[in-house]
Parts: sequence; structure tokens; C-alpha cells
Amino acid sequence: MWCWRKMLQIPWTAFRTNLSILEELKLDKKPRLSKICLRKILEFFGHIACKPGDNLQKLIITERMEGKRSRGRNPMRWTDQVRTTLNMNVAKAVRVAKNRTRWQNIVREGLFP
Repeated sequence: MWCWRKMLQIPWTAFRTNLSILEELKLDKKPRLSKICLRKILEFFGHIACKPGDNLQKLIITERMEGKRSRGRNPMRWTDQVRTTLNMNVAKAVRVAKNRTRWQNIVREGLFP
């Protein structure tokens, strides 16, 4: 946001909301970068979930890999984003993603109008 303020030559002492600056730049109607990234994550998840059989990517996504985890706090995983966005566990999301038209509706119209 500071770079747009600099481009518009707005001093840091001026009280302007971020929304007013976005409206001035006509950027308030465009989708946010975080929503675009989340849509791409869900599209890729659907792509992997629709693959037939148990390939390596699907095993990693459904967390059926064997091994020992490292010490400390668990890092934020890619599947955690899918789980929190869809409000369902990964196994159910894989079942839903098998139906391509339903999955596309969830990703495009359902979550991001």
C-alpha cells in the first residue's frame, strides 16, 4: 500500500484509508492476490485428486506417507489451507473433487463469487 501512496504523492501524515486509495487507483473491484492464490491451490488439488489410482502426489495429499516427523511445531501445510477453506477433511475433499463439474462450481462460483 505504501508504494501506491508514493505513486500518488500522498504524504504519510495525510489521513487516507486504504480503501479510498484503491478506489482512486480503480483497484477496488479486482480480486485480491490471496484469493487468486487460494483458487489456484484448490484447482491444483482438484487436478491431483482426480488422477486415477494411488500415485505419489495423491499419497502425499491424503497424508498416507510413512515416516517420522521432525521435532517442534508442525508447519502450516498446503493441505491445511484446503481443509480450512473448504471446511471439510482432505479425504472428503478428494471424494468431492472426483466429480469435476461439482468441484469447478465449488472453486469458481461457490467460494469466489
